[in-house]
Amino acid sequence: MDLEGSVQDPEDKEYSSVCVGREDDIKKSERMTAVVHDREVVIFYHRGEYHAMDIRCYHSGGPLHLGEIEDFDGRPCIVCPWHKYKITLATGEGLYQSKNPKDPSAKPKWCSKGIKQRIHRVTVDNGNIYVTLSKEPFKCDSDFYATGDFKVIRSSS
Repeated sequence: MDLEGSVQDPEDKEYSSVCVGREDDIKKSERMTAVVHDREVVIFYHRGEYHAMDIRCYHSGGPLHLGEIEDFDGRPCIVCPWHKYKITLATGEGLYQSKNPKDPSAKPKWCSKGIKQRIHRVTVDNGNIYVTLSKEPFKCDSDFYATGDFKVIRSSS
């Protein structure tokens, strides 16, 4: 028997898919929360697409699972209930409105702060929803609130 082949690399486990629920359930509620390899995430079902991201807002740790989804500049965003920060569901970009202060007639336009919220991959198989944590090597502002004392979902263990 080959024991070496049966030992799983801890890093591979951290990025393996985890079943977080059933497709029927999230389609009814349009959102759900889950713990995936000790990281809390919120999964949204919006306009026929699934999106997953860290559950706490990058700005100040607000509970994104309690926010509303709204469109800004044609992009669906979760609006943090604490300070109304807007985060795109698809990319995790923080959006803000900018206006040229030297032109009083200028209309505000939506701009990106860059990727602020870590986004995770969602797949569906046989009616089950799976989340795979992001392997992106860059640091996201939401990483600060994704661990430790900021957890909002208490595990049963």
